[in-house]
Amino acid sequence: MQTHDRSESLASERSVLARLILPNDFESEDPFDELRGLATTAGTTVVGTVLQRKDHPDQTTYLGKGKVQELKAMLEMHDADVVLFDNDLNPAQTRNLEKALNVKVLDRSELILDIFASNARTHEARLAVELAQLEYSLPRLKRMWTHLSRQTMGVGMRGPGEKQLEVDRRLAEKRVHDLKLELAKVERRKEREVASRRGMYSVSLAGYTNAGKSTLMNALTDAGVEAVDKLFATLDTRTRRWMLPGWGPVLLSDTVGFIRDLPHRLIASFRATLEETRQADLLLHVADASNPNVLHQISSVYKVLQEIGIDEKDTLLVLNKIDCEGASERAELVKSRYPNAILISAKSGIGLSQFSIAVSDALTKHFAELEVKLPLDDGKTMAWLAQHAEIISKQYNDDFAIIHCRLPVGAGGKLASQGVDLRVIAGQLPVASESKGPDRATYVPVPLEETPTSGSQNVGEVA
Repeated sequence: MQTHDRSESLASERSVLARLILPNDFESEDPFDELRGLATTAGTTVVGTVLQRKDHPDQTTYLGKGKVQELKAMLEMHDADVVLFDNDLNPAQTRNLEKALNVKVLDRSELILDIFASNARTHEARLAVELAQLEYSLPRLKRMWTHLSRQTMGVGMRGPGEKQLEVDRRLAEKRVHDLKLELAKVERRKEREVASRRGMYSVSLAGYTNAGKSTLMNALTDAGVEAVDKLFATLDTRTRRWMLPGWGPVLLSDTVGFIRDLPHRLIASFRATLEETRQADLLLHVADASNPNVLHQISSVYKVLQEIGIDEKDTLLVLNKIDCEGASERAELVKSRYPNAILISAKSGIGLSQFSIAVSDALTKHFAELEVKLPLDDGKTMAWLAQHAEIISKQYNDDFAIIHCRLPVGAGGKLASQGVDLRVIAGQLPVASESKGPDRATYVPVPLEETPTSGSQNVGEVA
């Protein structure tokens, strides 16, 4: 039996796709559409597919025995090198399948991790991917571990009578520990970087992979970020200054895209990368209106936002690629569930003016523009404003400073409750008893099987 080295890239390999559909699984018109896209992004040539529908997976080989034989015949017929599953397998199932098929078998999580590893460009992204891969691989060391150096065993890494597998496991666990410490440092640095820009309001793009987030960022900021038609082209956060019409400068961030059943380990590893999204004042959920599964993709993104704890952040739903074939009909279906969704084409510019107005309006609801009059010796309040507000202008006379600023309504309410001399130019401050910080609208997409009722909170709606 041949040895399958998982440390090698999938590029140039010939693959057969396999999927088991369970009774409650989502199924699109083409059940292999997304997996085929993942396989292509990984660089493999897809030569065949095997599909099975069952009430439950086989405990030994995930697919039934007959389907395993069908899969083996297809591999031999096409001289294929690897089987790519659209499901997650346990280590025993992977081992049993490789033994039966005599080729490498990758499940959905491992395939996504392989793509992330290939696309990671920065030190931070490489650390995050390596951690996710190691944590995925630890239960599978018996079959998978070949890339750890056998010559790195120094003091404290050896034990009398240890088998090589045990040594490898200890090496892997030590590396996981070191990576977590290093990523914790990165996360703290990211938090400081985000905090240092507190005077600027931030908007973050989020959405399903390949929905057009990078194209939208380029259209709004001339950022020049890579925008290609492939999955997970962006793994790092990019932040640019956006002159938002009717508002002024804001920070716009583009980060990693999401996907159905994104591995939990990967989400945790990319916590530092997602810090800009976590701290943003407004999320723009970009969805691909040309995709037949757009409603399911919207729901999948929301699940990831829940997992990283930002599902209650104010969010506008943006339907991109509206000029593509079939997109108009799908957009109408989406708007029947999410009436306030904004229709655009980042590539052609359709709808971008209305989009900018919607973003400006959404920010305005949570910020107030004030004229604050302070005694020149009130350095404490001036320092507080510098930290919490965007200073638009300052004027001084012999006794006072007149500060024109924009800040969250809750922060403005706090100033008012403390008796600070101020005048509201735009927006509305809460009454003193309610001044506990800016309120957040709840972002709750309507479940796919339901229809919104009157008065319900919808994606694309900021309360």
